[in-house]
Amino acid sequence: MARTTTASVELDGAARTATHDLILSLADSKRLLGMRYAEWILGAPELEAGIACASMAQDEWGHARLLYALLKEFDVDVDRVEHGREADEYCNMVALDEAPDDWAGLIAINVLCDGALTVQLEALRASSYVPLRQRVGKLLEEESFHAAHGAAWWRRFASASDASRTALHDAVQARAGDVLAWFGPDGPGARTLIGASVADGAGSTLRERFVEKIAPLLASAGLGDVFTNIEPSFESFEEARRRPHGRAPDRATIQRIRGDRNREFLMD
Repeated sequence: MARTTTASVELDGAARTATHDLILSLADSKRLLGMRYAEWILGAPELEAGIACASMAQDEWGHARLLYALLKEFDVDVDRVEHGREADEYCNMVALDEAPDDWAGLIAINVLCDGALTVQLEALRASSYVPLRQRVGKLLEEESFHAAHGAAWWRRFASASDASRTALHDAVQARAGDVLAWFGPDGPGARTLIGASVADGAGSTLRERFVEKIAPLLASAGLGDVFTNIEPSFESFEEARRRPHGRAPDRATIQRIRGDRNREFLMD
């Protein structure tokens, strides 16, 4: 049965479920991405890079907050979603489960994970779900700075030395499969989103757009064929959560994101 939201958008039950799942995956991924940026505020190779990490972390957490707020339209307890879930309930991109060990890893996350999220958002520019469409423009505007930051550091690493290129190659190879898989299979949820005009592409279509978008950067680092040689694995993949069953971000990260140690001091 179709249900009317406050924005006069009608989505049937399957479309509401698929749209909810998409928003939650985007929000959780942005929350984890913001955390990964924040962890490098004091560890970046240059002061300006640390400041950029602070700015990008703030952006991503702001985006996550905007997206979580949309879940109220789906009768979700947003406070529990933000502060009450365990790690195995998160729906973030697997490539963000663990913190990068070095700056090359942070660059790979900046270009690959942030880039994949942007491709997904671009597929929502003309979404039939008005509350989401109304927010996408602002999010993409801020993402353009993140893309410029990632591209600049990528090119520096790609041209600096054999060691820096090797570090970048290793960081990309370690995350490429998980990033491609995050777009999901061309399954029932993907077809529902396209059928309801919530998104103008999903699954394999978004993977193609993503690979095409970052092709110049990949070529500059001698990684031109890294994604074309990878077939994402959907074994035990949960389409709703856009990640394999049984995997989760590390518990310590989620505790820090929830603010467990300090929320007890909050007073109304």
